[in-house]
Amino acid sequence: MAQPTPSNNGQRAIWTRRVDWSAQVCEQATLADLDPAALAEARRQFAEKNKTKPERLAELAEWDDATFLNKAKLTVRGAVTHAALLLLGREESSSLLAPAVARISWILKNERNEELDYEHFGPPMLLNVNKVLARIRNLTVRELPDGTLFPVELTQYDPWVIREALHNCIAHQDYGLRGRIQVVETPQALLMTNVGGFLPGRVETVIDQDAPLEIYRNPYLAEAMVSLNMIDTQGGGIKRMFQTQRRRFFPMPDYDLTQPERVMVTLRGRILDVRYTRLLMAQGELDLGTIMLLDKVQKGQRIDAEGAKRLKAAKLVEGRYPNLLVAGSVAAATGDKAQHIRNRGFDNRYYRDLIVDLVREHQPVSREDIDKLLLSKLPEVLSADQKASRVHNLLTSLSGKRIQNVGTRQVSKWVLMPTQEQ
Repeated sequence: MAQPTPSNNGQRAIWTRRVDWSAQVCEQATLADLDPAALAEARRQFAEKNKTKPERLAELAEWDDATFLNKAKLTVRGAVTHAALLLLGREESSSLLAPAVARISWILKNERNEELDYEHFGPPMLLNVNKVLARIRNLTVRELPDGTLFPVELTQYDPWVIREALHNCIAHQDYGLRGRIQVVETPQALLMTNVGGFLPGRVETVIDQDAPLEIYRNPYLAEAMVSLNMIDTQGGGIKRMFQTQRRRFFPMPDYDLTQPERVMVTLRGRILDVRYTRLLMAQGELDLGTIMLLDKVQKGQRIDAEGAKRLKAAKLVEGRYPNLLVAGSVAAATGDKAQHIRNRGFDNRYYRDLIVDLVREHQPVSREDIDKLLLSKLPEVLSADQKASRVHNLLTSLSGKRIQNVGTRQVSKWVLMPTQEQ
């Protein structure tokens, strides 16, 4: 019997408990514990979310705060929920959520992984996500991809991508684990983490499915965040993050799901491999799944045999495509380095030296003798005709320089040139 995956175990636990922490009412809290500025921003975002519904906007203008909070699914019949305190609560209201931890910690580190600065942010998360963004040093980078006359000027990170990643951390955090959300900034990347397993199991599942998740850890909180225009109601936020990075020609987000109760997302703020960048610029029709495979290749990450086959079938890894990634990178990623060497063969100098050594020791030698020496050493991916052509070209490059044919074209007899004799 197949063992349940960690993802399935997490989903089963949620269904078994049937408890949504975010929907629970905080008995000690009242509307006075909500931040007025956050409440005003919530109204603005609710209006933005419903801008195509004039009748809804007309109603919004008439609602008092209690009615609005009920309609926005932040309170239950006027009772303040954990979700309302988390998104709209005053800074001091975080104590009402204990033992849960409502905190985002921003940490700045240098290239030696030494901590340089930090700051903690609590409720209201609706406003403080922007404060976290303001702390991140989103520098402008100038890249000059080969084949272009002008540099490309981009910020290290797309603000929407950072915000989406943070909103996902808030929505999917397991607050019962009493952990905090972390944003670690280094010179090259941003690392964002939240506690709680990744319920879909694999990022590829989310990308391929492109539909709302079947289950949320905090469904009440997620629905409230949808109503406040913080996350996508269709569940396509993660896919859109990848698409945005693709349009910027930057590396894809890295999801590290190796720890059962932690999700880590890395956003890289630099172009890693200009060949990858040139590829995205040149081939705008590539699908996202293929781009994700190429992204793993440029990062030296493993891809399975099916992924490698897909890249080769699309002719994205052949050596004769100088503007694309090289086959060796795929071989390293798949772990099949020996097969790559057999497919690639050796450089022409190696083969020419073999021919000259053979002639020196056994002259005169025939074409058949040379074929016996070389054919088994040529790349395995070449056909018989291609191998024969390769040997012919090698002999042509040597003829009259290091060796010469003293026989006929039909019956060749290769010997050393006089200057090569020893």
